[in-house]
Amino acid sequence: MSSAAGNAQVHVHDDTTVIRILVVDDHTLFRRGLTAILSRCPSMSVVGDAGDATEAQRRAEELRPDLILLDNHLPGVNGVDAVPALRAELPQVRIVLLTVSEDENDLAVALRAGANGYLLKTMDADSLVAAIAQVMRGQSVIADEMTSKLVDAYRGAILHAPDVEVPAEVTTNAASPLSQLSPRELDILRGIALGESNKLIARHLSIAETTVKIHVQHVLRKLNVASRVQAAVIAAGLARH
Repeated sequence: MSSAAGNAQVHVHDDTTVIRILVVDDHTLFRRGLTAILSRCPSMSVVGDAGDATEAQRRAEELRPDLILLDNHLPGVNGVDAVPALRAELPQVRIVLLTVSEDENDLAVALRAGANGYLLKTMDADSLVAAIAQVMRGQSVIADEMTSKLVDAYRGAILHAPDVEVPAEVTTNAASPLSQLSPRELDILRGIALGESNKLIARHLSIAETTVKIHVQHVLRKLNVASRVQAAVIAAGLARH
């Protein structure tokens, strides 16, 4: 599992308080099993559950959880499509997709909508608990299997254009968020999409690591995203259009 830190506006959870969790899944047995697993962790409490997006919205408004574990394949409205409404009602809540879907399009939609993580149900219980703790510390968490797909998508959309810094339709379209980035910030964004650390980006661009950190903050702010992963997803999506 990989993670990327959010920007300075992310509110970090106090590790001394219990994390209040809402579980959303259309399978009753899975909800019960997940509740039993998380309840064994002293720092976590499942305060409620829901079987579809409509019930999840109602329960979220009622319970005001710290974090929502959201399945994607729900009856009626898919989990990724429910994220915007949940985010609008509870701006500070953390939302993590926990699903069987390894579709990179679902990943992209979830992250663009503001989800804090995308995890697969094949993960073990200890890894899930650790991922929840990471998210509550202000990080984004992505399953390893999905991270590789994200990087591949970005490479195919942007990096495999050897004679072009960024696709012309991106740079010339004033409405594109990428048009707000300077040439140096676009270089930084490419490094982020490849999963490079600030130190490695600095080495490749022959600039100071502190300078890279400043550029990363500017990139996230200009793209209006909370994490490096979300920035890469947006760039890949724009380049494909």
